[in-house]
Amino acid sequence: MITLETERLLLRPFTSRDYEAVFSYSSVPENVKFMVWGPNDEDATRKFLAECEEKRACDPMTEYDFAIVIKAENKVIGGCGIYLSKEPNTAMLGWILHRDYWKQGYMPEAATALLKYCFEELKLHRVFATCNTENYSSYRVMEKIGMRREAHFIKNRYGRVCDSQIWYDEYHYAILDEEWEAKKEIEYYCALPCHFDGFIDIPKLSDGTIELVCTNKCESIPEKKYVPAYIFEIRKNGQRVGVLGLRIGYTEGLYYGGQIGYAVDEPHRGNGYAAAACRLVLPVAKAHGMTKLLITNDVNNFASRRVCEKLGLRFVRTALLPEWTELYCEGQRYINIFEWSDD
Repeated sequence: MITLETERLLLRPFTSRDYEAVFSYSSVPENVKFMVWGPNDEDATRKFLAECEEKRACDPMTEYDFAIVIKAENKVIGGCGIYLSKEPNTAMLGWILHRDYWKQGYMPEAATALLKYCFEELKLHRVFATCNTENYSSYRVMEKIGMRREAHFIKNRYGRVCDSQIWYDEYHYAILDEEWEAKKEIEYYCALPCHFDGFIDIPKLSDGTIELVCTNKCESIPEKKYVPAYIFEIRKNGQRVGVLGLRIGYTEGLYYGGQIGYAVDEPHRGNGYAAAACRLVLPVAKAHGMTKLLITNDVNNFASRRVCEKLGLRFVRTALLPEWTELYCEGQRYINIFEWSDD
């Protein structure tokens, strides 16, 4: 008897006592508009609940059906499930919610609990979900829980939509175990301490060979989710040899883009200036309470990776870039993530 719990919800097995609650949403045409089944009559509802109990008796289980219960009211408001595929370590998710509880965040909350169980208990590699392309509410749930849209199939599914049997388009979304781990890491980094009460006066930053000179202080742009940033020129003997940027804060975008970015001008590469510049900028990050910094680089940028290794940074992972990132739009697909910690 598997149960999953979230802040507001309890996901527990269906029982025959849930008949009235299940019938209240499964018999309403608006509620099952995009479902391949329904609307259910009384017999179909009782048959569904009986089948749920039969599935729980199977060993091993290949289908997990859960009633979605609001804990504060002990009320069933929908259902969701995990359905293992023929492909190894793969499963599909499904869900339905009573229309009276739409747009209150219940479904993403429940679906996130399903993903956690899939990856952390069932140890799956890939979890996917599908829906009619007109089912905006369903695919928004998929996006909110971190799934990627993998495909748009044109009239590939024949079934009932609004009481008609038609061919319809279908979206396929999925998330991998490595993406789930990245999602948890993003939550960790975004919870780290950082304070920004304004830009600080930059002290002299020099190691005797190079110096960093602040050339710009960029204000945050909330609508683009840009954090405040310092821009430095890396100079030797008063002449520019490269640039370095320091971004102040922790965001999902910076998990993929990093707090520190650098570029050494081609005539001056191979002299260790990038690593030296990174060391020099640390006091500025610490002045804003930052104890961990991420540096990321394209998997094919071996020179940048060597800088991170030279600095002794911890390799976090090679991550698949989401489509919404600027790096993805620039043509990159995978990046290496390194952590610089003051611990």
